[in-house]
Amino acid sequence: MKKIFTKKVIIPVMLGVVFLTTSAFKNDFFEIAKQIEIFTTLFKELNMNYVDETNPGALMDTAIKSMLADLDPYTNFMNEQDVEAARINNTGDYTGIGARIKTMEDKLVVIEPYKDYPADQAGLKPGDEIIKIGNTVVANYKDHAGDLLKGTSDSSVEVTYLRQGKTHTATIKRAEVDIKAVPHFSMVNDKTGYIVLTRFNNKAYVETNYALRDLKAQGATKIILDLRGNPGGLLNEAIKIVNLFVPKGQLVVTTKSKVKKYNRSYITQNQPIDTEIPLVVLIDGASASASEIVSGALQDLDRAVIVGARSFGKGLVQRPKQLTYGTQVKITISRYYTPSGRCIQSLDYWNRNEKGEAVRVKQENYHEFKTKNGRKVFDGGGVLPDVALGATKNPTITKAIQDNDLIFNYAVDYYYNHKIEDINSFTLTDKDFSNFKSYLKTNDFSFETETEKALKKAFETSKKEALNDNIKKEYDDLINQLNISKNTVIDENKTYLLELLTEDIVKCYVYREGLYNYYKVHDTEIKKASEILSNSSSYQSYLR
Repeated sequence: MKKIFTKKVIIPVMLGVVFLTTSAFKNDFFEIAKQIEIFTTLFKELNMNYVDETNPGALMDTAIKSMLADLDPYTNFMNEQDVEAARINNTGDYTGIGARIKTMEDKLVVIEPYKDYPADQAGLKPGDEIIKIGNTVVANYKDHAGDLLKGTSDSSVEVTYLRQGKTHTATIKRAEVDIKAVPHFSMVNDKTGYIVLTRFNNKAYVETNYALRDLKAQGATKIILDLRGNPGGLLNEAIKIVNLFVPKGQLVVTTKSKVKKYNRSYITQNQPIDTEIPLVVLIDGASASASEIVSGALQDLDRAVIVGARSFGKGLVQRPKQLTYGTQVKITISRYYTPSGRCIQSLDYWNRNEKGEAVRVKQENYHEFKTKNGRKVFDGGGVLPDVALGATKNPTITKAIQDNDLIFNYAVDYYYNHKIEDINSFTLTDKDFSNFKSYLKTNDFSFETETEKALKKAFETSKKEALNDNIKKEYDDLINQLNISKNTVIDENKTYLLELLTEDIVKCYVYREGLYNYYKVHDTEIKKASEILSNSSSYQSYLR
């Protein structure tokens, strides 16, 4: 009897322990199951009983996007086309015509043909508007028209396109396209090598490794690594690239998550190529994610001087999870921290303002950290360069100009109206900038600021309250002053806008490859990097 009594006591106690350790999970599981059941029932009833015909796929797409919008912009649902685009981004390989294409409602616009690939060989140029692919009119095609340009290697596709208002046709033979992570490397001078790394796909380390070895063989005793405009990519590639310049066994980045298995410290695994070669890393506001891991780690370890503008500030790590029917969800699983312990995430998606917008971490809320040599570095606002350079820019107006394709379209028009003998001596003048401003007016460029929206909303409210007659003149004066101010802002951003124009114009003439050679002659950041590397004591002073 005693034994039996003991068993009866022990078993309930053990069950109690199991219940206590899993109760949180069970509570979450019940809540998730409950909400799924509610949603499933609602979705079924809505589609069965709504007064008009519904599109279940469109409704579900809206529901998913609305749900994810409350999180961060990197947690995304990926349909089959998105999954394929992510694969291409990670591998750099696909079969097609070899061009960067922008999809619009009634046409596909060639933004950049890749040199010596099929589109280029067929004579396509930036600005060409593809209106028909085979027998399919782009304007009538309901799915993603760009997919029609893809196909098996050596197959042909005929395209009809507009160039400067005239219709042309071309037959393009598709081929394997290899998008390089390192599209350019060369010597800036007899001692300084220059490597451009534009993406962290699964070839980034191999191509950067090759470029570094090749430049050293050419006599490079100093290196400039250009990460400007690099949006990031694969975490492991970033770690291996840092490892090219730092010893085996060095901490590069730490990830922290609510899920234990995602908490990791990433240590360099290989023997480096060169731990002593002087190194400058170039960054800008479009350098993000893996670019910030590389630049942040090399800064924290006092292994490189960082030159340029503050980076984007993405301190979050994503992982794709397989769903059904070939879809995926890419989920933010953790934050990452550089060797000094800082997270450079600049936008707070979890404590939004009253409008529901993510807020930028304020500078007074930055935390101070120390590099290996004891230099001060800060979290919360991207990677701050050791040497800050870069043209002034107003994100609102420059983004509006770019979003309306006015930089690109002006560059294309310039290409067809100007003959340039020596592209490396090309520079835009004050007259060119005046012409560009006139071009903006001719093309009815306008954008509405948040200030204008607030004023218009207030004026509409005044109408309802019958107060508008009293304030109409003042309102009109304010709107006029805002328009004058917007024109002033364009002038204030002259240097930056000229840089954007120059880049697109040069690419029209000599492709992206020629642009990098142009940079070596004219680029302010490359000149500064070369100057820092030319003086050993100056270089070391930044790292002390």
